[in-house]
Amino acid sequence: MIKLSESRLSDKELSFIKKAFDKDEVSIYGENIKGFEKDIENLIGNNSHVACTNSGTSAIHLALILCDVGYGDEVICQSFTFFASAVPILYQGAKPIFIDSEEDTWNMSPGYLEEAIKYRVSRGKKPKAIIVVHLYGMPAKMDELIRISREYDVPIIEDAAEAFGSKYKGEYCGTFGAYGIFSFNGNKIITTSGGGALVCKNIIQKEKATFYSSQSRDQLPHYQHSSIGYNYRMSNILAGIGRGQIQSLSKYIQARRANNEFYQKLFQSTGVEVFVEYNKDFSSNYWLTCILVNEERNGFTRNDLRVALEKENIESRILWNPMHLQPIFKNCTYYGSDIAEKLFSIGLCLPSSSILSNLDKERISKVIRRFL
Repeated sequence: MIKLSESRLSDKELSFIKKAFDKDEVSIYGENIKGFEKDIENLIGNNSHVACTNSGTSAIHLALILCDVGYGDEVICQSFTFFASAVPILYQGAKPIFIDSEEDTWNMSPGYLEEAIKYRVSRGKKPKAIIVVHLYGMPAKMDELIRISREYDVPIIEDAAEAFGSKYKGEYCGTFGAYGIFSFNGNKIITTSGGGALVCKNIIQKEKATFYSSQSRDQLPHYQHSSIGYNYRMSNILAGIGRGQIQSLSKYIQARRANNEFYQKLFQSTGVEVFVEYNKDFSSNYWLTCILVNEERNGFTRNDLRVALEKENIESRILWNPMHLQPIFKNCTYYGSDIAEKLFSIGLCLPSSSILSNLDKERISKVIRRFL
């Protein structure tokens, strides 16, 4: 099978893993965790302070805790995203308020965001946080979103799970908001097998995040816990994989961007729309290359193409089902029109692995051209 998204492993990871075994640092403490956090900080800059976690979902949960989100509070969240962006809001007993996308980046609409905040404030219920997602690696319109965040004093949590290495106006995604998060799941552009990271603005926030993610054990000679904690810390072994992976990040981004160019050429003059950067302010890692298939214009549906690929053992995937359409969130408030719903109804993700070979591309091209 040609899979949708696989990470590429190099020959650099094993040396870090071996060092952890040699030092018997196989739990949540050790040189690799400190080193991987420092590697990320050096990459993204902006005086960032990084705490590694066992998943991107955990990092979002910790960010909500640090934003003092609690029972009955409201948190604004992008609707067009993966489930993990929104479900940590429920962990805190808070209520999600979902926002539609805008057409240029498929990310949170600044207009509907401001409409939502104004209305919630007028009802005496100012939201506690805003979760913005850089979908499929494409940066959101951060200038507009940050202006709204500052004007109404509602902090932004950047879900950059799919956008590690993507940039907006030359700055790395994950560094614009009050907090940022990354995911290093097995299908991401770099992987730690399973893992994530929380990006903080200062060392105090990082230390709090590390404390909460390590079961909130008080600094005493015996085990004592004065606050609720979580088992969210990344393993030192997995951090070793990350240390090897991050050294090849630029090469992996180059490979994914080349995939996007391949699909642009493949679908040129076919009427199928390939999702690309809005303008030069946006630099996507193109974690996944996505297309839009309009049945009236193209004469077939995205599902027709998906099935044709599946028959040839080529994996593709329908775009995210918006959160406001999910059964678990059916009673949540939603601001917007139908942009996210339209994208879901006509969009398809295509194979975008960093290890996609020329032979793979030839095979994909042959199947798609025959289908067309």
